[in-house]
Amino acid sequence: MQGMYYIGLDVHKRTISYCVKDGSGKIYAEGTIHATRFDLDLWMRTLPQPWTAAMEATVFTGWIYDHLQPHAAALKVAHPLMLRAIAAAKKKNDRIDASKICDCLRCDFLPECYMASTALRERRRTLRYRNLLVRQMVQMKNKIAVLLMESGVRYNKQRLHKAGYFRELLATNPDIDEGLCSLLRLCRETVVRLQRTESALVRSLERDSFLMDRVERLMSIPAVGPITALTWALEVGDVQRFSSIKKAISYCGLCGAEKSSANTVQRTPLSKQRNKHLQTTLIEAAKMAPRYSPVLAMLYDKERQKGNGNRATLAVARKLVAYLMAVDRGQRNFQVVETSHCTAA
Repeated sequence: MQGMYYIGLDVHKRTISYCVKDGSGKIYAEGTIHATRFDLDLWMRTLPQPWTAAMEATVFTGWIYDHLQPHAAALKVAHPLMLRAIAAAKKKNDRIDASKICDCLRCDFLPECYMASTALRERRRTLRYRNLLVRQMVQMKNKIAVLLMESGVRYNKQRLHKAGYFRELLATNPDIDEGLCSLLRLCRETVVRLQRTESALVRSLERDSFLMDRVERLMSIPAVGPITALTWALEVGDVQRFSSIKKAISYCGLCGAEKSSANTVQRTPLSKQRNKHLQTTLIEAAKMAPRYSPVLAMLYDKERQKGNGNRATLAVARKLVAYLMAVDRGQRNFQVVETSHCTAA
């Protein structure tokens, strides 16, 4: 574009390296600024107009993207794994990285990745924090069991984390001394506090007007509960960005990579290039799905007969992705289409 200036940003925790070039590739300015909103405002006053910028996706990209977007003609975020020109370079530093990102943007070779809206990213942050609380809760429950096993205390595994049974165990078991009792109470209090916080976060997301209608439609699918629906809505964002179900399945990490050469085709295990939050949630939902849906139960049994339970679970998870996409795209509740088979007399 004539008259447009292109900016490559190499983002770090405390600093941002930048390179500004015109359409012909001539460097207009380059340098380093502190990664603060105040310094970004001062730096933007020195930029020629109009300008477009690109940066690599990192932990710090979100707030920088939101701060620069109102002032840029266009703003793009690059997929870090696709920037092979930077990863394979013999000489690599912040100044060179910023220059290469700028050249990729200027030549329209930038491997752009999806950037969700600010409102969506804020709610996604809340859901991922809830996942952290769940992991900590499981750790504390496991610690309670370990403390009891270390002391040779017998307990009912199925009832251990029930409030009434736990109190009775501490009060009546003679093998639990005072020191162990205090540690067990501390673990139990932590579990209760984490449970209350986790429940409050989930309720706040379910009642959010930004998500309420979409989550209710997704929950009309058998085996899809509030956590699966929230995870899909917040991790996927705009479902229209997937042109096919296969691409959505790949994004969820429910298929392996393909390596083909000549007439040889190799399928690898599940790819690590995926959204791990969606992958974990969908696989957990797929394990429970045959209990709630006869169709998914038949699919699981059919795949299970081939001798691999994990493959059957993945098949159910992929079918759930197809259901979720259909409901999300059509913006209507899930419906089972019944087909009638007519037989000739």
